[in-house]
Amino acid sequence: MIPNVTSPWSITAGDFPEKGSLHDKILFLLGYAILAPSGHNSQPWLFRVSDSYLDVIADRTRALPVVDPQDRALEISCGAAIGLLEVATRRFGLKTDLEITPNADDPDLLARIRFASGSQPSTEEIALFDAIPNRHTNRTAFSMDTLPATFTKGCTDIALETGIEIRVLAEIEDRVELAILVAEGDRRQFDDPCFRRELAAWIHSKRLGSRDGMSGACLGMPDLLAGVDRLVIRTFDMGDGIAAADEAKILSGTPALLVFGSADTTPGWVNTGRALGRVTLLATSLGLATSYLNQPVEVDALRPDVKFVAGLDSQPQILLRVGRSQATLAPTARRDVSEVIVQGG
Repeated sequence: MIPNVTSPWSITAGDFPEKGSLHDKILFLLGYAILAPSGHNSQPWLFRVSDSYLDVIADRTRALPVVDPQDRALEISCGAAIGLLEVATRRFGLKTDLEITPNADDPDLLARIRFASGSQPSTEEIALFDAIPNRHTNRTAFSMDTLPATFTKGCTDIALETGIEIRVLAEIEDRVELAILVAEGDRRQFDDPCFRRELAAWIHSKRLGSRDGMSGACLGMPDLLAGVDRLVIRTFDMGDGIAAADEAKILSGTPALLVFGSADTTPGWVNTGRALGRVTLLATSLGLATSYLNQPVEVDALRPDVKFVAGLDSQPQILLRVGRSQATLAPTARRDVSEVIVQGG
């Protein structure tokens, strides 16, 4: 049965259907998968549950054709949902067998996951699981405290396990170069009216009951005035101001940046998302905050520069800020599990 909770964020481990069917257990675990991060909080995932496996399907009706014309970020977002699902599965003594792109004739079917009994979770696995409802994107400035060695090592382990690259860049020279690229990405994106219209379409007020999209607060604007926020974003090029703010966050409010790299293929993107989900949970479990500065990855002309600065062998996919923050954040909007289940197949 689908978890009956007031808010998707209020799901608790105590409600796991220990004696239920595998079908019921999968439905419950999806309550954690849907808490994954996604571009513009578009939540572009669908799930098909059978008695023996779970299909993860790209919901391309939620695509962002301007900022993400190849659906790269969309498939990374679905990968992040898989990553959280894998963490939740281990918490309850199950293990997963993941097959990416199981049907070459169905490009929307990103993955098929089978479940089996496994060992009891380790202390580290439980810590990642406990971080799921506490993980939120934090766009405030961070303190400049050095990141703990356990985080850096954890990122290395996650990269190896998911088959991608993760570079942790803390040196001032690297952060300056990336700050310049982020600022240039901001200016180029906001100079494009199509980008501004698409962004504006995903500004939704949480107070008006929206279950997806971003609050205007993400851009320093009032959440309650979502309609005004959309008009301002569509009409005015705010690129210079946002570029300056992002540059300042990197130079004085970000002790380290993470660059994720993989092949520009569906398996590369799904595995990047799996790693991203786990890295953000690792950060949360260690009292760290994360947020995204993907602008120079989203602008094709700037991607080679990000690759060079990060020293990647593959293509850059995600640029993530990491640090400590004292800010208290409200959860972002989420659709319910019942809204992302499809039948048949």
